[in-house]
Amino acid sequence: MSSKENCLKIAHKIMHPYRRFPLELLSESQAEKELESLSKDLKHHDNLYYQKDMPELSDGDYDSLRHRLLAIEKKFPHLMSKDSPSLKVGAKAADGFEKVTHLSPMLSLDNAFDHGDLEKFQERMNRFLNLPLDGFLEIIAEPKIDGLSCSLIYEKGVLKTASTRGDGYVGEDITANIKTIKSIPQILPDIQKDLNSFEIRGEIYMGKKDFIALNEMRSEKGEQPFANPRNAAAGSVRQLDIAVTASRPLGFFAYGFGNFDSDVIKTHQDRLDLLERWGFYLNPLIKICSSTQKMTAYHADLESKRASLDYDIDGTVFKVNDLDLEKRLGCVSRSPRYAISAKFPPEQGTTTLLDIQIQVGRTGVLTPVAILAPLTVGGVVVSRATLHNKDEIQRKDARIGDQVIVQRAGDVIPQIVRVVNVDRADRSEPYEFPENCPVCHSRAIQKKDAVAVRCLGGLNCSAQSVLRLQHFISKGAFDMDGFGAKHVALFCEKGLIKIPVDIFKLRDLNNTLERPLQKWEGWGQKSADKLFDAIDAKKKISLARFIYALGISQIGQTTAKTLAKVYGRYDNWVDKMMAASQGLLGNQDYQELMEIDGIGQEMAADLINFFQEKRNVEILKGLVGPYVTVENYKAPINFDSPYAGKIIVFTGTLSAMGRGEAKAKAESLGAKVSGSVSKKTDFLIAGTDAGSKERKARDLGVKVLSEKEWILTLLS
Repeated sequence: MSSKENCLKIAHKIMHPYRRFPLELLSESQAEKELESLSKDLKHHDNLYYQKDMPELSDGDYDSLRHRLLAIEKKFPHLMSKDSPSLKVGAKAADGFEKVTHLSPMLSLDNAFDHGDLEKFQERMNRFLNLPLDGFLEIIAEPKIDGLSCSLIYEKGVLKTASTRGDGYVGEDITANIKTIKSIPQILPDIQKDLNSFEIRGEIYMGKKDFIALNEMRSEKGEQPFANPRNAAAGSVRQLDIAVTASRPLGFFAYGFGNFDSDVIKTHQDRLDLLERWGFYLNPLIKICSSTQKMTAYHADLESKRASLDYDIDGTVFKVNDLDLEKRLGCVSRSPRYAISAKFPPEQGTTTLLDIQIQVGRTGVLTPVAILAPLTVGGVVVSRATLHNKDEIQRKDARIGDQVIVQRAGDVIPQIVRVVNVDRADRSEPYEFPENCPVCHSRAIQKKDAVAVRCLGGLNCSAQSVLRLQHFISKGAFDMDGFGAKHVALFCEKGLIKIPVDIFKLRDLNNTLERPLQKWEGWGQKSADKLFDAIDAKKKISLARFIYALGISQIGQTTAKTLAKVYGRYDNWVDKMMAASQGLLGNQDYQELMEIDGIGQEMAADLINFFQEKRNVEILKGLVGPYVTVENYKAPINFDSPYAGKIIVFTGTLSAMGRGEAKAKAESLGAKVSGSVSKKTDFLIAGTDAGSKERKARDLGVKVLSEKEWILTLLS
């Protein structure tokens, strides 16, 4: 790499922890890998925000990830996947609620960051409509409420269905909960008889005063307080117990329609007037703007009022007022062309960094958390803030005792922006990131070019147990019909299961409990027996499913099947992995692993890391044999193959493929692969430097094929 390229790479990394290799230097193979990583990260954070109401990233950091994805897809459009996050909105509807398909998609908005972006917004619309670029389309401006988006479907004026945004196409059915919100009319007045189904959209929110009162009440009861009003509103609506929702002070601001046809309604303002006549609450700060200067002025004025409002807002939404133009403009990908969002900068404050603590996430990622001298930021008392990762601590050079600037990024997760006193002579020593997991004490490593430090405890780490065990019993793994993710979460919470073998001990453990499962609320003898029978029915499992069930990083179902084909037996696979992990990277077993098609260096490293952790190996020994039988791989027989039912021996050094891959290929054709030559041998495949086995085969009259001849027969 040239010095210029190296400088660019270093500068880019310093600019922002979420940005990767400079776009102008990105190769196609690098782009493909990064898109896969970005897609995975964005889907994860979409799920946290839209389903669990527990975002880990600020809006700015999330937007950086998405902008990076869009930039790479623009440069390499042929690499865009069919399920790219750029084509989607939100996350799929959560389990526990019925699903509702929206009458029209609930899209998200593109962002504007300054006056220039608003001017470009107008220019894009004019260019699309073939209008003069310096012209102005009348705009409706309104506060962007920081709440939970909601769709209301009315039939002949009667509320029939209410749902969350979900993935923009399918949301969660929250009808019963919504009917407890007084500001949502259940019957609309003066509805035309021929008016059938139509959709009204708005934002569910909780006022700041009500939020503070709710948190005080929760603290008195020893319950975890909500992080902010949006989380409180979302958590209140997503209750299976309607009485909980009814007890919470929720409001609803209507902002438009999903679908509604009328010859009378000509503008967005007409829509709002109609909603108000029907009894919906509209935000009183909505205003028409007649120039980009007035749009910018509205946004600035709204920001100045932000702290005094009794509800949270995080920006301004600008929409074209003329509905004919809105229809012509339409949408692109996940966003409408006729609307845009301008977000507020996060609010900041200065305080002292008292300590740095490490939290271990459900996927094993070690996240540093700053413990702060309490301060008020954006009307909220903040005493903890995220430091994101090891590299971020080093980049900011954050040390205990420092004065730091803190912001509520996106008004959700507080984060440290920078250290104020980096030049102070008597600062404490630089923070040393732990090399072991603080929960299970297993090794914690940071892969090359990776951001996260991850615990290798895997099956043994209690911080990861719920997610690991849910994966263990999932459909592609043990597939325990009747024993699902909710059971895993329940039994982990009760301390009954921590590692996989505990699942198979549940029946015996239950018999020793003072209050066994069949006496728990909602359970009985029949349901308990059904659960234990579901577990017992899965004590035999194929090698491929078992490998996948272990949840080793990067080892998905396809790779698990490949490993099962190559190694054939569970004990052989474990022995080979142990040998590869205990020897030097150049040993034979490691080389055999690396020769398998689809196994790269990083994937091999994850396999080796798993087996280098002694606790993982101990868990396997306690599970396989005493409780679980792992069946040998059974190759499908291809009766059209000339090798079906034949015995094949490989000898010498193969050049086109590794020995393990060659064996798997032969077995997939119905052959049996042997390690020694005998009268029963049908074919010997000879690589270079074939020795005594080839001579013996020729003496016995066994048909000998060179590697090239054998491959040609596969292609014929």
